[in-house]
Amino acid sequence: MLLPDEPRYASIGREMARSGDWITPRLWGQPWFEKPPLLYWMTGAAFALGFSEDVAPRLPVAVCSVAFLIFLQCIVSREFGARAGWTAFLVLGGSAAWLGYSFSGVTDLPMAATFSAAMLLSLEWIDNGNRRRLPIAGALLGAAVLAKGLVPLVLTIPLVWCGRRRWKDLARPSVAGAFLIVALPWYLLCYWRNGMAFPRAFFWEQHIQRLTAEYLPHPQPWWFYGPVWLAALLPWTPLLFLLGRRSLYTDARRRFLIGWVLFGMLFFSLFQNKLPGYLLPLIPAAAALMGTSFAEIKGARWVLPAAALCLVSLPLAQPLLPQALAGGLSRASRPVFQWTWLLPVLLAAAIYELERRDRRAVALASMGVALTFGVLALKLMDLPAIDRAASARPLWREIAGERERVCVESMHRNWRYGLNYYSVTPLPDCSQAPRPLRVIQIPGRPPALEGQ
Repeated sequence: MLLPDEPRYASIGREMARSGDWITPRLWGQPWFEKPPLLYWMTGAAFALGFSEDVAPRLPVAVCSVAFLIFLQCIVSREFGARAGWTAFLVLGGSAAWLGYSFSGVTDLPMAATFSAAMLLSLEWIDNGNRRRLPIAGALLGAAVLAKGLVPLVLTIPLVWCGRRRWKDLARPSVAGAFLIVALPWYLLCYWRNGMAFPRAFFWEQHIQRLTAEYLPHPQPWWFYGPVWLAALLPWTPLLFLLGRRSLYTDARRRFLIGWVLFGMLFFSLFQNKLPGYLLPLIPAAAALMGTSFAEIKGARWVLPAAALCLVSLPLAQPLLPQALAGGLSRASRPVFQWTWLLPVLLAAAIYELERRDRRAVALASMGVALTFGVLALKLMDLPAIDRAASARPLWREIAGERERVCVESMHRNWRYGLNYYSVTPLPDCSQAPRPLRVIQIPGRPPALEGQ
């Protein structure tokens, strides 16, 4: 488990499976109302099925990611054609942000998948007023509210605006009822079980106060999401240049997709507290736009080769990723040139030749295969280093046999949450319960076990 959120969310899901209480989230015995329960339910179900402590929190998110990718391909193919659907599939499935969050047991991807599925199911309604899929969209939006609170409701404003002439369709009992049936019961039950402590922590602290820089330590400048957006779409970022054609937006569905992206960027940029994961629900819309634009354009032989050149980000990331997870990207050392950096150049040349011969399907497939092998290689090479640099799992293996003799003297919260997850019952602080063996962390280095 990495960083502070993943071990906490996994601990809550495990506790739900152990206790049988699927209503009140509890973190190490105490009610914890930072997030709604969808991810906890997914994790708890995986624990109940017997998956291990490392697999149970991440497998449901990975399955959710793959299921949404298949869904995206089907919807975009139906609305804009098969080539657009497969391109959108490759763009989203191979983008840095979607890949990264698919391997992490946090709430961002389940919310992005359920919210985006609801929005994409509304394309037919936007296009011709057919409302047959709106009840399913309402139910999926309810699931998004169970994944991350009220933010998905705000992000539906482009949908309401684009369908404003038929807005009453969204209030029909079949649509609003499907949303309420999915979203409302847990909120009512959690309030009934916990009283005002729940709305005070969940709505006031986590929805209102966290938007201010004084409440959470994530203040960023207004332009923060510009470079984050470009990095999130790597290696497909060059395809963004295709979205400037005015003719692309003669279609109401595409105007809706671009409104989805632009409104979300504006909304998240208004507040000082910013995190990269906030943009994840916007990336499926961008992938759909990039897929449709690339499928239709002719004579853009430079676009796919430019994306192939961006694959150099994978060998560049290999030495940087463990350091960035351990201490932040700004503290990572500059990578040393390796011959593997030249492989994307050869791929770009091959893809250019395929495009020149009008073999775009083969060019896209080549890009997809190269990206798949690159990601697998990165994962295999970096896993041991990431484990050492940013996971408490090796430390727990050292401690496990002598846990009754161990206390924690000094430890960064990211590591402490991870250690608490693996130990199940948190180890005591040395100031409260001195023991022969102490966990001590020197700033900038992983924690270590010291003592007799």
